[in-house]
Amino acid sequence: MPHLGTFIHLLSADVFSRYLRLKGEEVVSVTGSDEHGTPIEVEAIKKGVSPKQLTDEYHEIICSLLEKYGIRFDNYTRTENPIHIKFVQDFYRKVYENGYVFQRTVRLPYCVKCDRFLPDRFIEGICPYCAYEAARGDQCDSCGRVLDPLDLKEPKCIFCGGQPIAKDSSHWFLDLPKFSQQIKQYLDSNKQLPENALNFSYRWLEEGLKPRALTRDNKWGIPSPFPNSENKTIYVWFEAVLGYVSATIEWARRVGEPDLWLEFWNDQHVKGVYFIGKDNIPFHTIIFPALLLATKEKYVLPWQVSSTEFILYEGEKFSKSRRKGVWVDEALEIADPDYWRFMLMAIRPETRDANFTWREFESHINSELNDVIGNFIHRTLTFVDTHFKGIVPEFSKFEEVDKQLIQEIERSPSRIGELMQEFEFRDALNTIVELARKGNHYLSVREPWHKVKTDLSMASKTLYLAVQLARTLAILLEPFIPFAAEEVWRQLNLPGSVHEQKWESSGELAVKVGHRINKPTPLFHKIDASRITKNRR
Repeated sequence: MPHLGTFIHLLSADVFSRYLRLKGEEVVSVTGSDEHGTPIEVEAIKKGVSPKQLTDEYHEIICSLLEKYGIRFDNYTRTENPIHIKFVQDFYRKVYENGYVFQRTVRLPYCVKCDRFLPDRFIEGICPYCAYEAARGDQCDSCGRVLDPLDLKEPKCIFCGGQPIAKDSSHWFLDLPKFSQQIKQYLDSNKQLPENALNFSYRWLEEGLKPRALTRDNKWGIPSPFPNSENKTIYVWFEAVLGYVSATIEWARRVGEPDLWLEFWNDQHVKGVYFIGKDNIPFHTIIFPALLLATKEKYVLPWQVSSTEFILYEGEKFSKSRRKGVWVDEALEIADPDYWRFMLMAIRPETRDANFTWREFESHINSELNDVIGNFIHRTLTFVDTHFKGIVPEFSKFEEVDKQLIQEIERSPSRIGELMQEFEFRDALNTIVELARKGNHYLSVREPWHKVKTDLSMASKTLYLAVQLARTLAILLEPFIPFAAEEVWRQLNLPGSVHEQKWESSGELAVKVGHRINKPTPLFHKIDASRITKNRR
């Protein structure tokens, strides 16, 4: 089950694709359940069920959670999908025929007691780089280094605890060094990549790229298509990344245009954007581009890899066994989905690790979402409902303070859009909060609750502009908190849906004089962090 730290990548993709659609861009957003590999096989063995049975169950749960959180993909697929399996096997046959795959006999950990090789998650030990005592056979959770099982010190089988022996096994390797120069050229030409992605990738190049094993001895996975490779499967990381392509193929077939996927993967004007954690950087900036290049076809290489740092829980890493963290199914029992969407974007770890605390959650929701955004919109609509019978009032000419607010409204799409284009979602959301804060300040300065008795024209003008800003906020907030944004749209009684609007139109004074709004209700409510933590004990 995803926790908040991994869920943020799915949410980031949704926020960006929603923004692009509001901009009128042609977007195809795809991902899926990564179902193969040793973690699933390990858990299935422990539960006494087949890996397929386990992944069927998890896939349905995750699809349900995505819907509840308002996260929309054009295709959320799974790597056990027949389309993906066939694509991966055809893909690697082509790479093999192009001369980029070779066979090699290697020594691998083998558990005599369990009578099986121990790839990846089947083995644990001490990290040779940072001395972390529970490093896995594929990667160290502490320092993030990618490992080979034989790199581990004091290795042990996770099933029986026995110390493995080394045994010969034949495997197929990607000749990654052959792509060193092409990968360097690719990185050099992609300065829009974040600093952490570039630094990580250049470090790999400086250390020298090494051949990477494409196959594994575990049974659960996509059967290897290489000659004489029976009983081998494709290493999960070398097939999961190809899911971006196969998911687009599946989407194109679903919409009745089987060749449409080529427009997104062969047109060099297309920009491929990926949202990942920093521990997955090399698979997206080196291995995936190398694989695409190995086909000798016109695949579009990743244009942006928006790689975030980690989210910690109260200063520690997420750990289900130690009840450290918040899991996405549990989160919905605590607060509404928009609250979590808002919080995760407010602390999105774009340049450094973020630390989730319940006090900070309470602060962001109560002080920003409720007291700033919710308060401005509710007080505006309530005043119109109470004092103008729900009708947007007529007004006389604008004064300087009104013109300043109009300028803020008109500038907001481009100013916030620039931050979105730079993948600075945290700052974009903060700028929207500041815009709502300026709306509250405008109301405080104009004091329509007093002026409605002494200067009806001024009160009318104030509420006219406040309604315009409420509409602006609804559109700008749609990528971040889509449920609340749609509710604002409904309370404003505007035609259609907020999801169908144009981003640039958020800078317009589009609500007409005489327009009738619906009966307003509060958008949000405050939360009590102490009560949440007490209930979780």
